[in-house]
Amino acid sequence: MVKEVANRPKVRLPRFLRQRYVAQVKEKVNLTIPFTGNPKPVVSWTKNGGPLDPKRVNIRSTERDSILFIRAAERDDSGVYEICVKVDDFEDRASLTLQIVELPGPPASVKIVDTWGFNVALEWTPPKDKGNTEITGYTVQKADKKTGDWFTVLEHYHRLNATISDLIMGNTYKFRVFSENKCGMSDSAAVTKEEAKISKTGIDYKPLEYKEHDFNEAPKFTTSLTDRATTVGYNTKLLCSVRGFPKPKVEWMKNQMIIGDDPKFRQICVQGICSLEIRKPGNFDGGVYSCRAKNDHGEAIVSCKLDVKQPVLPDGDKK
Repeated sequence: MVKEVANRPKVRLPRFLRQRYVAQVKEKVNLTIPFTGNPKPVVSWTKNGGPLDPKRVNIRSTERDSILFIRAAERDDSGVYEICVKVDDFEDRASLTLQIVELPGPPASVKIVDTWGFNVALEWTPPKDKGNTEITGYTVQKADKKTGDWFTVLEHYHRLNATISDLIMGNTYKFRVFSENKCGMSDSAAVTKEEAKISKTGIDYKPLEYKEHDFNEAPKFTTSLTDRATTVGYNTKLLCSVRGFPKPKVEWMKNQMIIGDDPKFRQICVQGICSLEIRKPGNFDGGVYSCRAKNDHGEAIVSCKLDVKQPVLPDGDKK
């Protein structure tokens, strides 16, 4: 009898798996671990020294490699995975560390410590949930109480306290802080409960009196309609432009009858540019088209004539 000569098994762990393999939550994990050995080695896997959960992790092995597959990774899939390949009484092992990360939570708290001059001192605490990885920085924003608009004042900031300067005298501010890790910035922020009022420093400021400009205006067409000629079956568009305040209400008419919601016509008015598209006009779609604009201060109207012609047939097609 001839017995097959056994070759000791050897796991060839790829270089990128020798440190730590990091993936984001919901990402697919598909890792191939090659090995050698003869006859075909027996392959087994463990996670943190225990068996794998077959509902979470799928293993497929051939004579040359073993594939670890996770369809949609979760943070609980993090851990140390060990592969063992065995031929007779010989075996070889290799381990890899899988780290599943996601966006961090917001800082646990943020507060205003002091206010002086045009400056505010802030302090905050790290987030309770770091997203299963280290925090790489913080983003600090300010908002003036008058507008409520948020503006970034610090990005990728590493400390847990900061001084915000160059604030405007007489304004009241709120602040918020986002956490950052390698996945990005937290979805929400920690917001200060207190407000910082930048006091006036002995300057009696008297604003200049001015008369507010009256922007109200009756509708006025800045571009009128022009007479058009088109061919049966070819989409045609009429254009004009109007201004007025408050924004005028625009109506289109055909032969002094309001078009309304007729699906044959498409009416658009954006930033004062008004258009009427006539879809595949027929012989009866010719006539006088008008655009009327009106608001509380008056109305205006422009008109044009549309002539719809039959297509010209080649001589050979004439009967």
